[in-house]
Amino acid sequence: MSSKEGGFRKRKHDNFPHNQRREGKDVNSSSPVMLAFKSFQQELDARHDKYERLVKLSRDITVESKRTIFLLHRITSAPDMEEILTESEVKLDGVRQKILQVAQELSVEDMHQFHRAITTGLQEYVEAVSFQHFIKTRSLISMDEINKQLIFSTEDNGKENKTPSSDAQDKQCGTWRLRITPVDYLLGVADLTGELMRMCINSVGNGDIDTPFEVSQFLRQVYDGFSFIGNTGPYEVSKKLYTLKQSLAKVENACYALKVRGSEIPKHMLADVFSVKTEMIDQEEGIS
Repeated sequence: MSSKEGGFRKRKHDNFPHNQRREGKDVNSSSPVMLAFKSFQQELDARHDKYERLVKLSRDITVESKRTIFLLHRITSAPDMEEILTESEVKLDGVRQKILQVAQELSVEDMHQFHRAITTGLQEYVEAVSFQHFIKTRSLISMDEINKQLIFSTEDNGKENKTPSSDAQDKQCGTWRLRITPVDYLLGVADLTGELMRMCINSVGNGDIDTPFEVSQFLRQVYDGFSFIGNTGPYEVSKKLYTLKQSLAKVENACYALKVRGSEIPKHMLADVFSVKTEMIDQEEGIS
């Protein structure tokens, strides 16, 4: 049957005798070439295993950071703010224990080779830490302040399970450090703006009309800072800038409504005004 009639095309090596085709099995496994390739295989397998461990750690960091953010949102309705801040600090200490394991994994590696595996977790951690810092101080935490919290000594190991590759390193050095990259910091701060917008909604629902104006002023400063970067920064930053602008517009328009009509609306109905205003903005953006 020819190939045009639906048959299989005959492969070139089918013309060779059967015993010649299997000649490759007789390659000497102890030759220098085979030994070199075996070492390459072991190195690649070890690197792949390390990458998978870092992905799992990044996933754990993301989950625990999100739980910390959800906890911090309870501050607007909780009677004791200090109690929640203390609990959030305990949770962030647990997240830093996971980051310590990442630092141990990368202590003898180039972080940028594994950055893709951990960037999601680091961004979420920056978002949680900056959210807590804003609640405490009404200001933005700097990248240097975050990095200072990510310097660990042997005493910081605690009772956490160590990674397989960290035991020998613990004996050689007593300090680990993980640096948040500028891109991770910027993306984490950009995500912070969405949490601040939710904080405004919760605050207004509880009759707090001061917090929205504080947040509005803060978001304006953050947006101005991102505007200086513009299109010169990484692609992910420019994408986040649009979301940041949306959050700022929603907060500013809601603050305008509160300022104009706040005195004539009961406090328990202010949240409805806020929500209606943000829904109108969403509809206008969808039409445009």
